[in-house]
Amino acid sequence: MLDQLRYYEDQVVIRFNVSTREDEAALRGGIDRMLVDVWDFTANYTDIRLGPEKRIHAFLSLLPESLRSSYSVLIPNVGRAIAATYPPSTPEIDSELQSVLHNRGSTTPNMQPPRRRGVDDLFFQDFQPLTVITTWMRLLESMFRGRGLVRMISIGKSYEGRDIPALRVGLGSQDEGNSRRDTILITGGLHAREWIAMSTVNYIAWSFITSVDDDPMINRILQNFDIIFVPVLNPDGYEYTWEVDRLWRKTRQPTSVSTCPGYDLGHTFGYQWKEMNHQFSYYDEECSESYGGHAPFEAVEACELADWARNMTEDGANFVGFFDLHSYSQQVLFPYEYSCEAYPPNEENLEEVAYNLAKHMRLTNGEVYTVGPACEGAVASEHTLESPLSGNDRARIENRGGSLTDYIFHELNVPYSYQIKLRDTGSYGFLLPSENIVPTGQELVQAMKYFGDYLLGNNGHEFGVSDANKPEEVIAELRKRNTKHMRRR
Repeated sequence: MLDQLRYYEDQVVIRFNVSTREDEAALRGGIDRMLVDVWDFTANYTDIRLGPEKRIHAFLSLLPESLRSSYSVLIPNVGRAIAATYPPSTPEIDSELQSVLHNRGSTTPNMQPPRRRGVDDLFFQDFQPLTVITTWMRLLESMFRGRGLVRMISIGKSYEGRDIPALRVGLGSQDEGNSRRDTILITGGLHAREWIAMSTVNYIAWSFITSVDDDPMINRILQNFDIIFVPVLNPDGYEYTWEVDRLWRKTRQPTSVSTCPGYDLGHTFGYQWKEMNHQFSYYDEECSESYGGHAPFEAVEACELADWARNMTEDGANFVGFFDLHSYSQQVLFPYEYSCEAYPPNEENLEEVAYNLAKHMRLTNGEVYTVGPACEGAVASEHTLESPLSGNDRARIENRGGSLTDYIFHELNVPYSYQIKLRDTGSYGFLLPSENIVPTGQELVQAMKYFGDYLLGNNGHEFGVSDANKPEEVIAELRKRNTKHMRRR
């Protein structure tokens, strides 16, 4: 760990403000040439990790003056920010590392820890390694399976042979052979370094399980639906972030380049995989953080998830909702990701539910989540068709073909499929302090309660605000976006 912190100490995270297609193309060219680690990408900005100083200067020399003069440093010392995400030091850690951890996190903006009301489970006070997560899931099963509430399952094996564990939660029969239920699937951990996603999936599971007798809405949801929680879809990569490299993103499966293992699980699925635009080197380069393979389903974990979901469907399970949790940027994204020229048949319903998910997260702790189609990276609400960076004429920073959200929506006919990018909006990025685990989980619990009530046919009336009484700004936003989509058609 100490070597890792020293390695990242001279690295920074920079945000470039992007306002024209020319600037975006230039930035994309620099990323292709130097295989820079892209942290976040929207219509308005791109966040990248760079270092040491010579490499920063080399990258900036590839860019036009408009970009060299329009960037800001989000994280000035990546190594110290990494240290802040690990649990407090233990006696086994040497004194030098203890000193680093003791002074961790001082280079990023101050944030007061939120009050943790009613949460006394130490599991959520810090991020947890894979072995602790698995043990915790087994404990929940042993405590609640007797009443037919929780069953621990495995959806397959990773490349290195680890189980991909899941919790199946519902008040229907939990017998091995019973899968004929309306089912909601919630996943996290496609990208190994996005620790808040794993913790949030676990927090939602814990909240639903332990509140089933006290919260009538949760009880009704679990009476009618099974919810399958898969906190770590990429267990090999996640373990690697704890043992070797906190910022590792991909899987650990070898590629044709021995020094560059790993696949980006977010873009290895079969639906519209060719839309990844492989003429760009960034997508094809095995050493890139966005490498999706040279053919769909090359990644073992993608095959395991697809096979498991297909078998569940063949056995009678009816998937009615899918949520893939990521970080960061606080966005609710809906299909399609592969193209801005393709529109799902239930686009208006997808969008309306997305706005209500964002609303319930905002009402929980005041955090704003933007909403949009995944192809645009969930641009800000004021983004319009006339903006210079819209549609397929953009020089895409991130690949978009073969996405899991599109695959689940189209191939499994799941009517509501979303990718939710969790906290924050850039101050910490992937290195979010553990104080955010509980409030982020609370936001998603409220969103899932709304969604369950919506599926029950109440359209959110019982849990939230009825359609007739929605805030005026929500109605106005829906009308504006529907007008934009009609014009695009």
